[in-house]
Amino acid sequence: MDNGATPARTAPAAVIVAIDGPSGTGKSSTSKAVAAQLGLSYLDTGAQYRAMTWWMITNGVDVSDGAAVATAADKPVLVSGTDPAAPTITVDGADASGPIRTQEVTSRVSAVSAVPEVRTVVTELQRSIAAAAVNGIVVEGRDIGTTVLPDADVKIFLTASPEARAARRSGELKGKEATDVAATKDALVKRDAADSSRKASPLAKAADAVEVDTTELTLQQVIECVVTLVEEKRAAK
Repeated sequence: MDNGATPARTAPAAVIVAIDGPSGTGKSSTSKAVAAQLGLSYLDTGAQYRAMTWWMITNGVDVSDGAAVATAADKPVLVSGTDPAAPTITVDGADASGPIRTQEVTSRVSAVSAVPEVRTVVTELQRSIAAAAVNGIVVEGRDIGTTVLPDADVKIFLTASPEARAARRSGELKGKEATDVAATKDALVKRDAADSSRKASPLAKAADAVEVDTTELTLQQVIECVVTLVEEKRAAK
């Protein structure tokens, strides 16, 4: 019987999107744009590992000493803001968005993030943030589809040639942080090797992830590709 009530409009199904890949593939730009376009939350997991690394350096922890890093892993309080238009990260209440992007942190983050105790703490944090995202979330990192959120609705693995990645990363660096493309490529290749070979949650493509090579694609093309994949999954839920 029609009681005159307006039918409730169902909101789009919440989706969890995992976007993995090495540095310089367009991961952050793509993830933020996709989240904004689809009304999803956004989480940069790399920023969390950088924040942990910055805290260790600032507090005098020898980041080359795995045991020391492990002991301190549960001390810093990390809080990530998940608005894709203005993502934030604080450590013990202090804004860390600037300090975590220095070359000092960049050169040490692989060592810190390889410590199993650090990964355990940060992974639990990432899972709790994803679980709290009512409308769904785009989570970018290096082990999201394989370890952090293996049941993610959509898994994307972005790749690009080392040359293309180095050129992009060099263009992102400012002032004294800027380096030539060759040096940047060398640093990227070394970090890939470190992150891919670590025992704890290495950088890897999930078996059910869609691989997207961004070498010859514009950022907008990559965004459109990922948005299409997410919308197809959301429509099927």
